Amino acid sequence: MKQNVGKIAVEGKHIVKDFQIGSTTTKVLKDLSLQVARGEFVSIMGPSGSGKSTLLYILGGLDVPTSGQVLLNGTDISRFGDEKMSRLRRQKIGFVFQFYNLIPNLNVEENVMLPLLLDGKKMGSYKKQLHHILEMVGLSDRRKHTPRELSGGQQQRVAIARALIGNPEILFADEPTGNLDSKTGAEIMSLLQEINQSSGQTIIMVTHSPEAAECSSRIITVQDGCII
Repeated sequence: MKQNVGKIAVEGKHIVKDFQIGSTTTKVLKDLSLQVARGEFVSIMGPSGSGKSTLLYILGGLDVPTSGQVLLNGTDISRFGDEKMSRLRRQKIGFVFQFYNLIPNLNVEENVMLPLLLDGKKMGSYKKQLHHILEMVGLSDRRKHTPRELSGGQQQRVAIARALIGNPEILFADEPTGNLDSKTGAEIMSLLQEINQSSGQTIIMVTHSPEAAECSSRIITVQDGCII
């Protein structure tokens, strides 16, 4: 069932991010503000070094701004402590990365279930949900395979399933097709588009690819630490 589109899922207010190396300060994000509505599929694009991945990590709670706020459903998460932030990421946020970040000695089922197990949940309580998600990403027949027995595209599908198993409010994707050939990348983008359209899953994605960005409903362009 689709979520209500229109309510603000995540908002960045006057985000500034500086990196200090010795006596040199590099300004990566410069007073940047944006809103993403629930149910949107947003692509963040920009040249290398523009700050787009830094912005994604700050919105997803993997990094903190030098100043400014990040509001998740109206709650300021930008100053959460490590433990509270870790719990929030496990329960409310899903992440998909360019290089999959799967555990080599765990099979597909175990990799998908890992966030719930880390949160103290029992695997047996999620069998129906696991079956549904593996069907959705096309891996029902690979559930006992380990990552080394899968193609790159299949590994990324496992990563997407893992990000979705906890029913996150927002799915963040950092260059999800960056390590894939064009055909496999197009299949992954088609899957993300289907997930967004069928369930109303909010997705925020960083990409270099104009073809990938075309699958989203809105494109935000970042250049020199500013939205243009």
